Amino acid sequence: MLESFFSKSRITAKDGFNRWMVPPAALAVHLCIGQAYAFSVFNDPLSRLIGIQQSAPEDWKLTSIGWIFSLAIVFLGLSAAFAGKWLEKVGPRLTMFVAACCFGSGFILSALGVYWHELTLLYLGYGVLGGIGLGLGYVSPVSTLIKWFPDRRGMATGLAIMGFGGGAMIGAPLAVALMDGFKTEFGLGVAEAFLVMGSVYFCSMMIGALTIRIPPDGWQPSGWQAKQQSNGMISQSHVHIDQAMKTPQFYLLWMVLCCNVTAGIGVLGQASVMIQEMFKGSVTPAAAAGFVGLLSLFNMAGRFFWSTCSDYLGRKPTYMTFFAVGALLYALLPSVGVAGNKFGFVALYAVIMSMYGGGFATIPAYLADIFGTRYVGGIHGRLLTAWATAGVLGPVLVNYLREYEIQQGVAKADAYTMVLYIMAGILVLGFVMNSLVKPVHERHHLKQAAFDELDGIFPVGKHGATND
Repeated sequence: MLESFFSKSRITAKDGFNRWMVPPAALAVHLCIGQAYAFSVFNDPLSRLIGIQQSAPEDWKLTSIGWIFSLAIVFLGLSAAFAGKWLEKVGPRLTMFVAACCFGSGFILSALGVYWHELTLLYLGYGVLGGIGLGLGYVSPVSTLIKWFPDRRGMATGLAIMGFGGGAMIGAPLAVALMDGFKTEFGLGVAEAFLVMGSVYFCSMMIGALTIRIPPDGWQPSGWQAKQQSNGMISQSHVHIDQAMKTPQFYLLWMVLCCNVTAGIGVLGQASVMIQEMFKGSVTPAAAAGFVGLLSLFNMAGRFFWSTCSDYLGRKPTYMTFFAVGALLYALLPSVGVAGNKFGFVALYAVIMSMYGGGFATIPAYLADIFGTRYVGGIHGRLLTAWATAGVLGPVLVNYLREYEIQQGVAKADAYTMVLYIMAGILVLGFVMNSLVKPVHERHHLKQAAFDELDGIFPVGKHGATND
């Protein structure tokens, strides 16, 4: 009975189903897991669980607490990579259900860790279990959206992944409000906030799992015909997940995503400190917090804007824009800071963050163009190991290079110059990698009989057309 409820046949859409019902199901998941970007609001309270007003000797150090988020990002990439193939087999409903269980229970286990003051439980809860929920929840709706919107792949993935970028805008104030509401003279309300958020996020993600639908095999929008681009960059053939790993295109796109994320995530984590140190005395902590909030807004909006633009510009030219314009803006930031131009600094940073977010939202459509749509969820999952790598590489580069510069006697306001130039260089490397991307050789394409046998299905036909 349970197996039937989660089966792909159970969630295959009937005639008359409106495909615009699918993006809200994806958003119900991505708006929840996007809370990961707001986990830093717990850092200070977690460092004062015993001292309450200020950290006591027995309290956890911020350096130890910081590993909770890092573990979550690492396990996001690992779970997406290893579960991608399983996702294509069982379908999005079961994958989203497992994601909801992992992400929600990760909060519950973390609450126990706070209650017992056992940091290992937070590592296992939010870091490992929650990270697995992040990875499964991130990839599960993406391939479904691409199959429902073959005519607007970039826009469709942008709608969902925009939710991940905007999840922090809900998660941060929710967490603060809950901690304030549960706070007493003996506790900071962190454990209670974890319990409530875990329950709320589980319910929201379950709504997405219950309402998600997949199109029948061979479905396409009424009146739409697939068009082959003149440069051959949109394939009408399919490449199996395992075969994609044998192509140079996979590793080039892995480098493309890694370069884009490394440059963006590295400076994003230091945004508040950077603007205060580069404009010392003229930017207050409150103003810096507003600056970070503005960057989150551009990060979210960029995911929809740039991915939608890629439907018209093409995926490869869109990434060329990210790398060329991004490298130029990074190179300009130090001189803008030296000139004391706060408005220019904020404007350049905002555009950079929009392209950082746009890179996340555009890559699934890029993969579908290159490898076909049939196994794009699994291929996307494996490519997200680039995010896990960049999530460690970017902050390490920024933090250690800045520290090295300061130790060499460089003023804090100037300590970011080398960092920003190196980030510009990383984007130049990404530009080169992207320029090398070509269509996959036809020897890697699956013949119809081959993927029928792999999936255990009958040959597909163009049936079951539904309303647009």
